[in-house]
Amino acid sequence: MSPILIIEQLLNGLQFGVMLFLMAAGLTLIFGVMGLINLAHGSLYMVGAFAAAAVAAATGSFFLALAASLAAAAAAGVVIEVFVIRRLYRAAHLDQVLATFALILIFAEGARWVFGSFPLYFDVPPMLSGPIMLPGGVQYPLYRLALIGVGLAVGCGLWWLTARTRIGIQIRAGANDREMIAALGVDISRLYTVVFALGAALAGFAGALVGAIQSVEVGMGDPVLIMAFVVVVIGGIGSIKGAFIGAILVGLTDRLGGIFLPEVFKLFMEPGAATQTGSALASMAIYILMGVVLVWRPSGLFGARA
Repeated sequence: MSPILIIEQLLNGLQFGVMLFLMAAGLTLIFGVMGLINLAHGSLYMVGAFAAAAVAAATGSFFLALAASLAAAAAAGVVIEVFVIRRLYRAAHLDQVLATFALILIFAEGARWVFGSFPLYFDVPPMLSGPIMLPGGVQYPLYRLALIGVGLAVGCGLWWLTARTRIGIQIRAGANDREMIAALGVDISRLYTVVFALGAALAGFAGALVGAIQSVEVGMGDPVLIMAFVVVVIGGIGSIKGAFIGAILVGLTDRLGGIFLPEVFKLFMEPGAATQTGSALASMAIYILMGVVLVWRPSGLFGARA
């Protein structure tokens, strides 16, 4: 197997991982602080992508499109939290699942009504288009490399926010003991709205970034949501560090499994059967990884032990 192919897939796995992190970071914050199972998180990913596509078509500016994705997803998050989610904090998890599943249907049909059923597209800006030559003779798309850099920068920003700021201290305290910080005078309703809007903005931002290299369509956030939940479980609920490590592990496992597993099976199987078996097992690899982690640490890699 070519070393260049391996390096390319490592970079693809890293890029996929940091985009998953943007989704999973908001999801783990919302679940860790609010105790809320939010199945509509993937819909906020879709909202950000559609907002970016619409603004890019209207203005021709990629960076205005990114700003629109953040604003639209955050605004949608605030509306959802105030009018729907706020009534579910003391509800059973089944009620939360049913209510947020209903939001998925509402957002999907709303997006179809506004934008139609056909996919939308918007282009990568010229300054980030084309390949770049990396050490070792590896050519890699500059935009995908930029996505890795943006994801890492957002990860550092989230770490600073949660570890070095007053709102971050409140978020971490809220994840540990909501009643105590309420007794100390923290406005819990305001904190929950801020956390939900932050998580929504991260999801929308990820949708916009990925939308430039994929199609923007109804339901695009649903497959990503499943993987984001896997990341949260692996990393540990409420842990930003866990979400980052888990996302990178899932991204690398998904991309490398697709190229390595068929080659491994070719050592003792005929090529056709090896490719079919390896591809099938590669699609299950992240769930196998999750199972192994949960057997070793039921609370996730960085989750609080029960």
